[in-house]
Amino acid sequence: MNKAKITELYKKYELTADDVFKHKHYLIITRSGIEKIMALGKIEVGYEVIRCEPDFVVIKAFNGKLETFGSAKHGGKIQNDKGKWVEVGNTTSWYVTEVAEKRAMARLVLKQVGFYQLGVFSEDESEDFKRPKQ
Repeated sequence: MNKAKITELYKKYELTADDVFKHKHYLIITRSGIEKIMALGKIEVGYEVIRCEPDFVVIKAFNGKLETFGSAKHGGKIQNDKGKWVEVGNTTSWYVTEVAEKRAMARLVLKQVGFYQLGVFSEDESEDFKRPKQ
């Protein structure tokens, strides 16, 4: 992780402590941080629905420079026939289209401005990337 480059981007996009937090091995940017980056960077995002089912959605986010994808599958942990807990989805929300859209948008924004290449992710990319409760 290039701390000098991260600090430079942090200042450029006027991020505050409310917009960023450390999570296990990663630096995570919140939804408000993504929105600030989009506004200050004048980043516009288009979307295309690749697959849309009641419990699974894939959305492509794009602009003139990049494209990336976000997906959401409703589920959670269930016990298999051997009694082991396994993941069957990547969100517990039934708003899978909205989750996939947020994931695709956040990924595109972070890639475009250079955060993604530095190992910085969005809280929307994984249920595991939520800010810990204080």
